[in-house]
Amino acid sequence: MNLSAAEFQALMTSLIVSLRAVTFALPLAIGAAYFLARSKWEGKIIIDALVLAPLVLPPVVVGYLLLLIFGVRGPVGSLLNDWFGMRLAFTSAGASLAVGVMAFPLMVRAVRLSLEAMDPGLDEAAASLGAGRLDRLINVHMPLAAPGIIAAAIIGFAAGLGEFGAVITFVSNVPGETQTLPLAIYGALQEPNGDAKAARLAVLSLTLALIGLVLAESVARAGPASKLRR
Repeated sequence: MNLSAAEFQALMTSLIVSLRAVTFALPLAIGAAYFLARSKWEGKIIIDALVLAPLVLPPVVVGYLLLLIFGVRGPVGSLLNDWFGMRLAFTSAGASLAVGVMAFPLMVRAVRLSLEAMDPGLDEAAASLGAGRLDRLINVHMPLAAPGIIAAAIIGFAAGLGEFGAVITFVSNVPGETQTLPLAIYGALQEPNGDAKAARLAVLSLTLALIGLVLAESVARAGPASKLRR
């Protein structure tokens, strides 16, 4: 597949944006998954609903909320801009934020399934031997949840490559800065005779998505959740 310089730039932007999003969102997803899987607090259903909200909200709404909160006039965005000179709206970093928010519930779900599939007796045995909560988290839960964590990273990365609505709403479509593969496809469709370019980028996006899904499923099959299903 022969990509033009602009198309290759869109591919690299997508890879960088998704990788950065997963790097920052995955630790938060692990923490949220651990809380939701292990907490007995009845009010956690509210946290669960907030975590899963990006799955049911229109991506454009998520992007608009990010713009309200992290825009230069938003409560968080204005502080970042005034105190640190950091601007997220209409930047590559902002694209990573949008991608991370949209992929976050998928990552939480993958990790949570691994945690909930564990034998609770292992945690009880470690506690009876004097292991504290942090010790059990590091030495028991995380190693057993490793397949789910790896699958979460892969599926989050693959989902980030295909995110469109939240990204274009929050950071617009700036070539070389925020133009990811989906935005490049959208732009190609607006150009005269841009069908061939759009088709090339669509095939590339489909290929990357399928590779990500196959890898995520392969890793997840090695985890405790798949053993329970068998």
